[in-house]
Amino acid sequence: MHIEVHGDGADLVLIHGWAMHGGIFAALVDALAPRFRVHVVDLPGHGCSRDETHFDIADAAARIARDTPRAIWAGWSLGGLVALRGALDAPAQVRGLVEIASSPRFVAGDDWKFGVAFDVFEQFERDLQDDAKATIDRFLALETLGCAQAQAQLRDLGRIVFARGQPQAQALADGLHALEHTDLRDELAHLAMPSLWIAGRRDRIVHPQAMRWAAAHAPHGRCMEFNSGHAPFLEFSREIAEAVGTFDAELPQ
Repeated sequence: MHIEVHGDGADLVLIHGWAMHGGIFAALVDALAPRFRVHVVDLPGHGCSRDETHFDIADAAARIARDTPRAIWAGWSLGGLVALRGALDAPAQVRGLVEIASSPRFVAGDDWKFGVAFDVFEQFERDLQDDAKATIDRFLALETLGCAQAQAQLRDLGRIVFARGQPQAQALADGLHALEHTDLRDELAHLAMPSLWIAGRRDRIVHPQAMRWAAAHAPHGRCMEFNSGHAPFLEFSREIAEAVGTFDAELPQ
């Protein structure tokens, strides 16, 4: 699994979302690098890790824990599920947890009104078999819904997403399946470290209320919001870096 290292300071792991790669964090890495040594992951089947075909949340978390030093783990969207799984399974490796536009459960249900309808992910999964690129483009459009600069963000995401080649089709299918079926709500109470939940107020994939709920149910969790869509770091990289820096300063060494 490809992991790039930038900057110098306290260790921090960054984990991207579905269909993307670590390059999506370029502006955030620039803002973090003066204070942190940032380990930027390309998940299996994505970016520079495209020689692998399959993706599994628990496997990816275990490998990141093996290949990086003890650090703050920060995950965006699907990457937030990987970060949360790592914090639960390898707490000695995770000093603190930062969840960016990510929820312990992505799909709505009878007891969870803050998620995306199950049939939305099912349709993406069916479409993926016919035209992977077009399906990714539609997912990017969903990610930018509600953004103040939606068209500009969609262009930026479209430019970035294939900059390291097209993700592996099976890894994409595995990722959608994980988004559909993962539910870590009951495990939040077992988090052994503080957590910071960063929500986008206009996010149409992860409702900010889902993140408020998660922060309230995680020990030593807190939530903050930015007036953004699903990728707040595209608009507020400096502010998020400052928030993570403050979070780091409050953590036990």
